[in-house]
Amino acid sequence: MKKVLALFLLLTILSIAACSNDTGNNVDGESSKQPMESTTISDSVESFEAINQDEKEVSLNDFDGQWWVANFVFTNCTTICPPMTRNMKILQDGLEEAELDDVQLVSFSVDPERDTTEVLKEYGENHGANFDTWNFLTGYDFDTVKNISETSFKSSLLPPGDGDDQVMHTVSFFLINPDGEVVDRFDGTKQDEMDLLVERVNELK
Repeated sequence: MKKVLALFLLLTILSIAACSNDTGNNVDGESSKQPMESTTISDSVESFEAINQDEKEVSLNDFDGQWWVANFVFTNCTTICPPMTRNMKILQDGLEEAELDDVQLVSFSVDPERDTTEVLKEYGENHGANFDTWNFLTGYDFDTVKNISETSFKSSLLPPGDGDDQVMHTVSFFLINPDGEVVDRFDGTKQDEMDLLVERVNELK
Protein backbone atom coordinates (compact mmCIF):
# COMPACT_ATOMS: atom_id res chain seq x y z
CA MET A 1 0.00 0.00 0.00
CA LYS A 2 2.85 2.35 0.87
CA LYS A 3 4.48 1.63 -2.49
CA VAL A 4 1.24 2.43 -4.32
CA LEU A 5 0.84 5.68 -2.39
CA ALA A 6 4.45 6.65 -3.06
CA LEU A 7 4.00 5.96 -6.78
CA PHE A 8 0.82 8.05 -6.84
CA LEU A 9 2.58 10.98 -5.17
CA LEU A 10 5.50 10.73 -7.60
CA LEU A 11 3.19 10.78 -10.62
CA THR A 12 1.31 13.76 -9.18
CA ILE A 13 4.54 15.73 -8.71
CA LEU A 14 5.70 14.93 -12.24
CA SER A 15 2.34 16.00 -13.64
CA ILE A 16 2.49 19.35 -11.84
CA ALA A 17 6.06 19.92 -13.05
CA ALA A 18 5.07 19.20 -16.65
CA CYS A 19 2.12 21.61 -16.51
CA SER A 20 4.30 24.38 -15.13
CA ASN A 21 6.71 24.12 -18.07
CA ASP A 22 4.83 26.78 -20.05
CA THR A 23 6.69 28.42 -22.94
CA GLY A 24 3.95 30.91 -23.75
CA ASN A 25 2.03 31.41 -26.99
CA ASN A 26 3.47 29.24 -29.74
CA VAL A 27 2.02 31.04 -32.74
CA ASP A 28 4.53 30.09 -35.41
CA GLY A 29 5.48 26.67 -34.08
CA GLU A 30 8.74 27.92 -32.56
CA SER A 31 8.16 28.79 -28.93
CA SER A 32 11.76 29.97 -28.60
CA LYS A 33 10.89 32.79 -30.98
CA GLN A 34 7.90 33.99 -28.96
CA PRO A 35 8.44 36.21 -25.90
CA MET A 36 5.85 36.28 -23.15
CA GLU A 37 3.40 39.15 -23.50
CA SER A 38 1.46 41.10 -20.91
CA THR A 39 -2.30 41.11 -21.23
CA THR A 40 -2.34 44.72 -20.04
CA ILE A 41 -2.54 47.45 -22.69
CA SER A 42 -0.84 50.73 -21.89
CA ASP A 43 -2.81 53.91 -21.34
CA SER A 44 -0.89 55.80 -24.00
CA VAL A 45 2.02 55.58 -26.41
CA GLU A 46 5.12 57.39 -25.24
CA SER A 47 6.84 59.93 -27.47
CA PHE A 48 9.18 58.55 -30.15
CA GLU A 49 11.16 59.81 -33.13
CA ALA A 50 12.07 57.80 -36.20
CA ILE A 51 12.67 57.92 -39.96
CA ASN A 52 10.39 56.22 -42.48
CA GLN A 53 11.08 54.44 -45.75
CA ASP A 54 11.09 57.78 -47.60
CA GLU A 55 13.71 59.22 -45.22
CA LYS A 56 11.14 61.51 -43.63
CA GLU A 57 11.18 62.19 -39.90
CA VAL A 58 8.22 60.63 -38.11
CA SER A 59 7.20 61.13 -34.49
CA LEU A 60 4.24 60.43 -32.26
CA ASN A 61 3.00 63.95 -32.97
CA ASP A 62 2.35 62.96 -36.60
CA PHE A 63 -0.45 60.68 -35.40
CA ASP A 64 -2.19 63.16 -33.13
CA GLY A 65 -5.94 63.06 -33.78
CA GLN A 66 -5.70 59.92 -35.93
CA TRP A 67 -6.48 56.26 -35.53
CA TRP A 68 -3.48 54.05 -36.23
CA VAL A 69 -2.32 50.46 -36.06
CA ALA A 70 1.20 49.50 -34.99
CA ASN A 71 3.21 46.30 -35.24
CA PHE A 72 6.83 45.18 -34.94
CA VAL A 73 8.68 43.42 -37.76
CA PHE A 74 12.07 43.13 -39.43
CA THR A 75 12.96 42.35 -43.02
CA ASN A 76 15.33 39.49 -42.23
CA CYS A 77 12.70 37.65 -40.19
CA THR A 78 12.21 34.05 -41.31
CA THR A 79 9.16 33.05 -39.26
CA ILE A 80 6.32 35.32 -38.19
CA CYS A 81 7.04 38.56 -40.06
CA PRO A 82 6.12 37.39 -43.57
CA PRO A 83 2.55 36.40 -42.58
CA MET A 84 2.27 39.47 -40.36
CA THR A 85 3.22 41.79 -43.22
CA ARG A 86 0.89 39.99 -45.63
CA ASN A 87 -1.90 40.45 -43.10
CA MET A 88 -1.07 44.13 -42.70
CA LYS A 89 -1.53 44.44 -46.47
CA ILE A 90 -4.89 42.67 -46.12
CA LEU A 91 -5.75 45.11 -43.36
CA GLN A 92 -4.72 48.03 -45.55
CA ASP A 93 -7.05 46.83 -48.31
CA GLY A 94 -9.86 46.11 -45.84
CA LEU A 95 -9.65 49.61 -44.39
CA GLU A 96 -9.76 51.12 -47.87
CA GLU A 97 -12.82 49.04 -48.79
CA ALA A 98 -14.54 50.15 -45.59
CA GLU A 99 -13.71 53.78 -46.43
CA LEU A 100 -11.44 53.94 -43.40
CA ASP A 101 -8.33 54.73 -45.40
CA ASP A 102 -7.49 57.60 -43.06
CA VAL A 103 -6.32 55.01 -40.52
CA GLN A 104 -2.52 54.97 -40.45
CA LEU A 105 -0.39 51.81 -40.33
CA VAL A 106 2.99 51.81 -38.61
CA SER A 107 5.56 49.01 -38.73
CA PHE A 108 8.46 49.49 -36.30
CA SER A 109 11.62 47.68 -37.41
CA VAL A 110 13.17 45.74 -34.54
CA ASP A 111 16.41 45.36 -36.50
CA PRO A 112 17.19 49.02 -37.26
CA GLU A 113 20.87 48.44 -37.99
CA ARG A 114 20.05 46.11 -40.88
CA ASP A 115 16.76 47.74 -41.89
CA THR A 116 17.86 50.97 -43.53
CA THR A 117 15.34 53.26 -45.22
CA GLU A 118 16.26 51.74 -48.59
CA VAL A 119 15.74 48.19 -47.32
CA LEU A 120 12.39 49.09 -45.79
CA LYS A 121 11.27 50.87 -48.95
CA GLU A 122 11.95 47.78 -51.03
CA TYR A 123 10.32 45.55 -48.42
CA GLY A 124 7.19 47.69 -48.41
CA GLU A 125 7.02 47.81 -52.19
CA ASN A 126 7.34 44.02 -52.38
CA HIS A 127 4.36 43.71 -50.05
CA GLY A 128 2.13 46.21 -51.84
CA ALA A 129 2.29 48.89 -49.17
CA ASN A 130 0.58 52.23 -49.77
CA PHE A 131 3.16 54.59 -48.31
CA ASP A 132 0.57 57.35 -47.98
CA THR A 133 -0.88 55.48 -45.01
CA TRP A 134 1.72 52.83 -44.13
CA ASN A 135 5.02 53.87 -42.56
CA PHE A 136 7.97 51.53 -42.03
CA LEU A 137 10.11 53.03 -39.28
CA THR A 138 13.82 52.91 -38.48
CA GLY A 139 16.47 55.48 -37.55
CA TYR A 140 16.77 54.52 -33.86
CA ASP A 141 18.85 51.93 -32.02
CA PHE A 142 17.71 48.59 -30.66
CA ASP A 143 17.40 49.85 -27.09
CA THR A 144 15.03 52.57 -28.27
CA VAL A 145 12.65 50.24 -30.10
CA LYS A 146 12.87 47.80 -27.20
CA ASN A 147 11.69 50.58 -24.91
CA ILE A 148 8.86 51.46 -27.31
CA SER A 149 7.70 47.83 -27.41
CA GLU A 150 7.94 47.21 -23.69
CA THR A 151 6.80 50.57 -22.33
CA SER A 152 4.12 51.69 -24.77
CA PHE A 153 2.85 48.28 -25.90
CA LYS A 154 3.67 46.07 -22.91
CA SER A 155 5.39 43.47 -25.10
CA SER A 156 8.81 41.89 -24.66
CA LEU A 157 11.50 42.48 -27.27
CA LEU A 158 14.61 40.32 -27.02
CA PRO A 159 17.82 40.51 -29.09
CA PRO A 160 19.14 37.51 -31.02
CA GLY A 161 20.99 34.84 -29.11
CA ASP A 162 24.54 33.73 -29.84
CA GLY A 163 24.91 32.57 -33.43
CA ASP A 164 21.40 33.75 -34.31
CA ASP A 165 20.06 36.81 -36.13
CA GLN A 166 16.38 36.49 -35.26
CA VAL A 167 14.85 39.04 -32.88
CA MET A 168 12.06 37.84 -30.57
CA HIS A 169 9.10 40.21 -30.77
CA THR A 170 5.34 40.42 -30.38
CA VAL A 171 2.96 39.22 -33.09
CA SER A 172 0.25 41.69 -32.05
CA PHE A 173 -1.30 44.47 -34.10
CA PHE A 174 -2.09 47.33 -31.72
CA LEU A 175 -4.99 49.72 -32.28
CA ILE A 176 -4.32 53.27 -31.07
CA ASN A 177 -7.00 55.95 -30.82
CA PRO A 178 -6.68 59.67 -31.71
CA ASP A 179 -5.65 60.43 -28.12
CA GLY A 180 -2.67 58.10 -28.41
CA GLU A 181 -4.19 55.40 -26.21
CA VAL A 182 -3.72 51.71 -27.02
CA VAL A 183 -7.29 50.45 -27.00
CA ASP A 184 -7.04 46.92 -28.43
CA ARG A 185 -4.70 44.28 -29.81
CA PHE A 186 -5.08 41.56 -32.44
CA ASP A 187 -3.07 38.52 -33.51
CA GLY A 188 -1.14 39.65 -36.58
CA THR A 189 -0.51 36.10 -37.75
CA LYS A 190 -4.21 35.34 -38.22
CA GLN A 191 -5.90 36.66 -41.35
CA ASP A 192 -9.41 36.55 -39.88
CA GLU A 193 -8.30 38.94 -37.13
CA MET A 194 -7.92 41.65 -39.79
CA ASP A 195 -11.68 41.64 -40.37
CA LEU A 196 -12.20 41.95 -36.64
CA LEU A 197 -9.79 44.87 -36.52
CA VAL A 198 -11.66 46.71 -39.28
CA GLU A 199 -14.94 46.08 -37.45
CA ARG A 200 -13.41 47.38 -34.24
CA VAL A 201 -12.28 50.61 -35.89
CA ASN A 202 -15.75 51.07 -37.38
CA GLU A 203 -17.27 50.50 -33.97
CA LEU A 204 -15.04 53.00 -32.17
CA LYS A 205 -14.76 55.80 -34.75
